[in-house]
Amino acid sequence: MLAQIPAGKVTSYGELAALAGLGRAARWVGRTLSQLPENTRLPWHRVLGAGGRLSLAAGTPSGDEQRARLRAEGLTIRNDRVDMRRHGWRPMEPNG
Repeated sequence: MLAQIPAGKVTSYGELAALAGLGRAARWVGRTLSQLPENTRLPWHRVLGAGGRLSLAAGTPSGDEQRARLRAEGLTIRNDRVDMRRHGWRPMEPNG
């Protein structure tokens, strides 16, 4: 499911868990993403906390990389959040 999130769209850990058939395993998804290899091509940066909250701290290498990648895809970050209504991934809708 992670590989299917298109550029310019984001989802939450909980939504990704549900879409993958893992129920309410948001923490497990977060832990798994944190263990991806450094050179992964999976779009880990498109997965956020509930309500569009960036859970990786600004000023850390991974937090700064996530913010840079999201901005490069055209997303606006305000108060460490991304507008989920505007940028949320809805795979069941046409043009998801």
